Amino acid sequence: MAKIYDVDQADLVEAISQSLKEIPEIKPPEWATFVKTGQFKERPPVKRDWWYTRSAAILRKVFLLGPVGTSKLRTKFGGKKNRGVKPEHRYKASGSIIRKILQQLEKAQLITRADKGAHKGRVIAPKGDALLERAAQGVRGKPKQEKKPEVKEEKQKPQPKKPKNG
Repeated sequence: MAKIYDVDQADLVEAISQSLKEIPEIKPPEWATFVKTGQFKERPPVKRDWWYTRSAAILRKVFLLGPVGTSKLRTKFGGKKNRGVKPEHRYKASGSIIRKILQQLEKAQLITRADKGAHKGRVIAPKGDALLERAAQGVRGKPKQEKKPEVKEEKQKPQPKKPKNG
């Protein structure tokens, strides 16, 4: 039985996002086509179904991090902003997007709120755990394709000889 720790996380997130498309509670709001995913981004996402990919990534992070809230997820999904000549600074991701996704996942009963000691936040529900396990099994069953990095060899042009003066 494959666990989510045993499979490639990019393939797992893609498999989970395909499963999330079939759940009616999870759907992007109408403003999702225009919004950036964080202050550090220059443009909105290019993929049309980015909402499901982000939902899958958040579901995976909730499973891994235990009781987690919006603030911690904003930090995890944040990034560096290109500020031109000035040094880069780290910014958090959009809180509204993460909050709406957490609410949708909770409505679909994939995650639930819980308190563990001093920590409180959302944790994975049994239905969400089963979804993750099924996705990991599906990814594990696929033949692994190794991505070979393409190495381009540049041919050096012969340098023209300089005429000698003298």
